[in-house]
Amino acid sequence: MTEDSFIQQQFAERIGGQEFGKGDVIYKFEKIKRAKAAAKEENPNIELIDLGVGEPDWMADDKVIETLYEEAQKWENRGYADNGIFAFKEAAAEYMEEVFGVEGLDPETEINHSIGSKPGLAMLPSAFINPGDITIMTTPGYPVMGTHTEWLDGEVVNLPLLKENNFLPDLNSLTAEQKDRAKLLYLNYPNNPTGAVATEEFFAEVVEFAKKNDIIVIHDAAYAGLTFDDYDPLSFLSVPGAKEVGIEIQSLSKAFNMTGWRMAFVAGNPLVVNAFATVKDNNDSGQFKAIQKACIYALNNPEITEKTAKKYSRRHDMLVDVLQDLGFEAEKPKGSFYLYVSIPKRTKDGVEFENAEDFCQYLIKEHLISAVPWDDAGSFVRFSVTFVAEGREEEKEVIDEIKDRLSRAEFVF
Repeated sequence: MTEDSFIQQQFAERIGGQEFGKGDVIYKFEKIKRAKAAAKEENPNIELIDLGVGEPDWMADDKVIETLYEEAQKWENRGYADNGIFAFKEAAAEYMEEVFGVEGLDPETEINHSIGSKPGLAMLPSAFINPGDITIMTTPGYPVMGTHTEWLDGEVVNLPLLKENNFLPDLNSLTAEQKDRAKLLYLNYPNNPTGAVATEEFFAEVVEFAKKNDIIVIHDAAYAGLTFDDYDPLSFLSVPGAKEVGIEIQSLSKAFNMTGWRMAFVAGNPLVVNAFATVKDNNDSGQFKAIQKACIYALNNPEITEKTAKKYSRRHDMLVDVLQDLGFEAEKPKGSFYLYVSIPKRTKDGVEFENAEDFCQYLIKEHLISAVPWDDAGSFVRFSVTFVAEGREEEKEVIDEIKDRLSRAEFVF
């Protein structure tokens, strides 16, 4: 038996077992990547406009970068950070009070850092899910929220986010048995990919639901600071009773243009935070202390996020105007940098779109515009306003080019 065949027999069932690596399924992000590469090769003189990128186009603030440089040179920052430095936790508590009005978080027991929000979302099921337990999450959504529950022989129940319900889940649609077996409820507002925001009334309903059914709430607040117009930043923890039932994961990635820096924090119920810290302690040794100290500067200066939000708001306004002119039912979101839009049925010259994936492939191949398809709860396309452009004039040029390209196709809705 060759080494390859021996290894092939050893893969865990959770990642495919003996069939791991043999499948020919191409996932949507890989399809988009391949389509983009092909479109660029076939049209070398036309710039591809990428509206599919789910990360900021700006660098981190200059002062944040300077702080990292200074702190990285200090001897005392060289070692393991384990569950984080206390100064970062203090800054996180102050940030939650200043930006979201969440008072009284104990930095010692109610806050812990995470190496980005993704590991936090992924680790928490290990603290709570036994075989047969249920995690409730929303769809469309971030798959990692459910992956580890399934790996632990739990079950994931998806609640669709529908336009008629303002892209909020219908918790009343769960059966009595599902509510009885559920341990975790994952939420994410402002939402990826819909851009929808939660209300205080909805969060109050979530708290009541969680208390009634003994379910722990995990709120992914990665976009919480990026809000527009008449909608102020809202934290789940600002709602009375929220800390009794769960936690919130705040990320610096989107709010402070720091995706690659990998910093977030878990805040809220001390038992849940402690459980996370215990699991985390068995997975990593903490983020580089110099990064944590640079992030303290960011948290102490939330005006960085406010400046970024104004840029996204401006770009949303322009893109929505263009899409509405072309016949799309586009509505500016109240938060995030995502615009979630129903796809057309076809073009007047006979190109049919069976689903969002068809439409996105068409956009790339025919117009060199990249977006992300979502067919989980209706056929929608997600545009991101994180395209690279320096200043308002260049932003307008990108938006005008989008309009020019899409105007060549007459869409039927």
